Amino acid sequence: MEEQKNKTDAKENKVVETKKETSASVIKKTAKANAYSLKISTKQSIAICNMIRGKTIEQAIKMLEEVLVQKRVVKMNNREVGHKKGKGVMAGRYPITAAAEFIKVLKQLSANAIANEIEPEGLVIFCKANLASRPYRKGGTQGKRTHLSLELISKKTKKKKREKK
Repeated sequence: MEEQKNKTDAKENKVVETKKETSASVIKKTAKANAYSLKISTKQSIAICNMIRGKTIEQAIKMLEEVLVQKRVVKMNNREVGHKKGKGVMAGRYPITAAAEFIKVLKQLSANAIANEIEPEGLVIFCKANLASRPYRKGGTQGKRTHLSLELISKKTKKKKREKK
């Protein structure tokens, strides 16, 4: 009887040890953060993505906080948006709600990088905004929805992607 217990204990210990080894061997090299069906404009989200793409997380959060205080304009297509007063800006707006949502997702991205044991200092942001389903509201109008996908990539891979195109 004691021999059978020892054998089963040994088997259980082996199973536990193998599980620990596999979890330790899996190391993620990138950090991602996704947000689905946010109540923000897709057009404004694309403009913010163009503004923060290629920046570090700290730079992007600082830029978006300036947008919240209306010190920095988010550049948009001049055919769709009127002229803004200021030096060097043809057309732009202050998308406050979209900037606030982006700050939340950027903070999650930095938390994911820390959880994956990645140092976000040498990495830059790759950002993408897509249309989401547009539900109907009262009166038959459609609401705005946007999917966001943020990822930390190294500067080297960013250059390689440009060369392939």
